[in-house]
Amino acid sequence: MAYAIFKTGGKQYRVAAGDVIEVEKLDGEAGTEIKFSEVIFSGEGSSIKTGADLKGATVVAEVVEQVKGPKLLSFKYRRRKGYHRTVGHRQKLTRVKIKSI
Repeated sequence: MAYAIFKTGGKQYRVAAGDVIEVEKLDGEAGTEIKFSEVIFSGEGSSIKTGADLKGATVVAEVVEQVKGPKLLSFKYRRRKGYHRTVGHRQKLTRVKIKSI
């Protein structure tokens, strides 16, 4: 089965055709097609391509939906000072389905 590793949002993802993954928020409504051109690695069985072999390679994906990630809590505390602070954060994500490599 063919797979590829591409970079978006400062992170790298290993995907194959048909995979559904969550990446940092990208512009686009559900059904919009997105192309990731920063492909780092591609492989199928024993055939591997990297660097100059991948010039012009793209990963094509379709936006499934825009979602919010899980709520993450950050708690600050200074002992013996009466100081504590809680802050919550929810990352905005885009769920995409990989169509082709």
